[in-house]
Amino acid sequence: MHGYGPMPQQPTTSRPSPATLTTVRVILVALTVLSCGLLGWAPMLRLAIVTRRPRDWFLLVVVLALTIGLFAFIMATPDDPDQMSDAAALFMMLWILGLLAGVITYYLYAEIRHYNTLGAPAPYSTPVHPAPPLPYQQQHLAPHQQHQQPQQHQPQPQQHQQPNPYTAPTTPPTPTPAPRRLDQVRAELDELSDYLRKENNDSRDGEGR
Repeated sequence: MHGYGPMPQQPTTSRPSPATLTTVRVILVALTVLSCGLLGWAPMLRLAIVTRRPRDWFLLVVVLALTIGLFAFIMATPDDPDQMSDAAALFMMLWILGLLAGVITYYLYAEIRHYNTLGAPAPYSTPVHPAPPLPYQQQHLAPHQQHQQPQQHQPQPQQHQQPNPYTAPTTPPTPTPAPRRLDQVRAELDELSDYLRKENNDSRDGEGR
């Protein structure tokens, strides 16, 4: 089960240059023809290694069996060509021609087709961009990001600042005293009220007499 994110990319097989491929093909075809088909397993082995297909590995085993059978048939024939029958000679000739034609034709066709599917080699390497997430991945990523955002934006607790012992403490401002004018007004009002009280008392005493 893969995690969220872009899918891992499969490694691509690098393609050799056309000159290298042509040289290898010429050498393998020449060995097959000069050996009368006895080395026909060499191009089939290269083809199976390059393509890595089960069909090519199976054909390699078939070619090996035909090559071993041809070698055993040649060893069983008499050394003197005059003693070999025409049927044996024709059978051996058809065996060699069929093995040569089948191996060379299939090897060239399968290898050329394989490298054509890979495409031409690029002169410069292009940067590989990650594939965008699929819709179902975006649905799973959205709630996950929403849970992470409150955690990222949580405010850190504020640290209490310690008082600096070298700075002088600031004294609170003293309240300004009330103006003296109010005190004088109050004193005058008190004297006036006392005077009125005395006048009222004197008038009451005179009426009583």
